Amino acid sequence: MTALKKTGVKYATDEPMSKHCSFRAGGPADVLAMPGDEEEIAAVAALAQNYDLPLTVLGSCTNVLVKDRGIRGVTLKIGGGPTKVLILENGMYCQAGLPLSAAAQKAAASGLAGLEFLYGIPGSVGGGVCMNAGAYGGEIKDFIVEVDSLDLAGKRSARPAAELAFGYRASAFLSGGEIITGARLRLAAGESEQIKAKMEEFLRKRQAAQPLEMPSAGSAFKRPPDNFAGKLIEQAGLCGLAVGGARVSEKHAGFIVNAAGASAADILRLMEQVAARVYKTFGVPLEPEIRIIGE
Repeated sequence: MTALKKTGVKYATDEPMSKHCSFRAGGPADVLAMPGDEEEIAAVAALAQNYDLPLTVLGSCTNVLVKDRGIRGVTLKIGGGPTKVLILENGMYCQAGLPLSAAAQKAAASGLAGLEFLYGIPGSVGGGVCMNAGAYGGEIKDFIVEVDSLDLAGKRSARPAAELAFGYRASAFLSGGEIITGARLRLAAGESEQIKAKMEEFLRKRQAAQPLEMPSAGSAFKRPPDNFAGKLIEQAGLCGLAVGGARVSEKHAGFIVNAAGASAADILRLMEQVAARVYKTFGVPLEPEIRIIGE
């Protein structure tokens, strides 16, 4: 990739995505580019378009399962890249690569309330906006004023939240064609110590209820209407069910964990078995919350 080398962007070829994804599973990316700023993001997108290569955009790879044959073309990993924060009069501006927990910490340190629910959620601001990250009754869409993005030709846009089709674990960005580069958030003034105390309370709840010590991609399935996926999975007697190295967590049935060197195929087969059993038992379809990509 001589052309990519000339851009100065950090990259690797034939890179195992198991090294980058929280599931610790997944095949290789033909080219994995890790840009450090918005200009490098634009350069990678332009290169992929000029060479007619597929472009896959990822955040921190914490809500992703890459299939075992990997990802063709160019994979753009933004999480951990552009991470600048600007404190504004009534909120903050975060670049897309900033970890969600870091955004919550920065807000708290600046006496800005609202993002406490993000503390402890793995992932980046860009990924959180794309998937409308949420927990404990909060969703990131409720605080977004405007999102900056690039199209695949490098054209910049800034669009208000009302134009971004936010829904449950969804936004207009899921359809592809745009790369989130940053978001402006409106937050309320608060007392830093009270905000930090609430963040720590949420973190304790996560640690008590979720298998954070095991490789996973968070909740495997979206919440069905008027129900909870984990509750249905547990009631179907599926805690501990395993396929290869993948297992339904006994701590939180909504999580599938990589317990012993699971392949992506193991995880997918287990998800299929869980969804089939829940549907057979309760007549409730389960839809994956994890983004499944690759070959």
